[in-house]
Amino acid sequence: MIGKQGKDLITIPLPTIEIPRFRFGPKQQGGVGQGDGEVGQSLGPGQEQPGEGEGRAGQGEGHHLMEVDVTFDELAEILGEELQLPKIEPKGTDRIITEKTRYTGINTIGPESLRHFKRTYKQALRRQIASGTYDPERPVIVPYREDRRYRSWKVTPQPEAAALIIYIMDVSGSMGDEQKEIVRIESFWLDTWLRHHYKGLTARYIIHDAVAREVDRETFFHTRESGGTMISSAYKLAAEMIERDHPSTTWNTYLFHFSDGDNWSADDTRFCIELVKERILPHVNLFAYGQVESPYGSGQFIRDLRETFEGDDRVALSEIADKEAIYGSIKDFLGKGK
Repeated sequence: MIGKQGKDLITIPLPTIEIPRFRFGPKQQGGVGQGDGEVGQSLGPGQEQPGEGEGRAGQGEGHHLMEVDVTFDELAEILGEELQLPKIEPKGTDRIITEKTRYTGINTIGPESLRHFKRTYKQALRRQIASGTYDPERPVIVPYREDRRYRSWKVTPQPEAAALIIYIMDVSGSMGDEQKEIVRIESFWLDTWLRHHYKGLTARYIIHDAVAREVDRETFFHTRESGGTMISSAYKLAAEMIERDHPSTTWNTYLFHFSDGDNWSADDTRFCIELVKERILPHVNLFAYGQVESPYGSGQFIRDLRETFEGDDRVALSEIADKEAIYGSIKDFLGKGK
């Protein structure tokens, strides 16, 4: 699904079918079917003689790949069209203000790197014609210092919506490498879609077993522990993060939690629901929970969330059985256009 990534582009291997066509070899002497040779003798240059080389020749057709580069914006458009995702309408009135520079005029002063050669030439020509020094027979134009013209710019403030993504993942012993790979792939597509709508996007990562802590992206996808699971520790940390650093008046916040559905106790699940109701939902655009199927997880947590938040547009729930289910899960999360 994901090829190599550069700074702004992603390379996607694209399987192709090679169209049959005639290929002409080097020019031969003689006509068609003429000349020396025996039945079965190899034709064409570069063929090995019998007895040379190692191993046996295969008879299967080779696999041909062509690589194409697309920008992340183009990739997001493809994703949106394929899944029929609605455009996101950012909320909030306070925005990040960035400055955009546009070259809008001409000035008589400026750095030489911005000299406008065409305008400078025209000004020098106009001066020489007006002063009578222009000779059509010998059209030499020599700009003076006062003839020089420079491109001028204007800085305009440009508001941009700010967005925060909080990724939470259960790293207890029941979440294996296969489950983490599903989370990694899905988070890439979630990132791509949201970055298409927000220029100022910040991602923060929380891992938890019985205790939650904030980590960087690399640690998030490569940590495995063997403790129990207490989901409330992660929700409490996320709520503190939002309240302290990312007020809802300024930030469009998205929280994605991935787990196998096991929790320490029913009491902790009730505490989780209380945290989501009182400290998370009032401040986020979307609270999304993805339950990754695991042979060791009970899967109870998504049923508790569904029972409590059924019909709430700010909550998106998805069950992810395997990699094939990522497609539907992305639509579950982003299909509301929040």
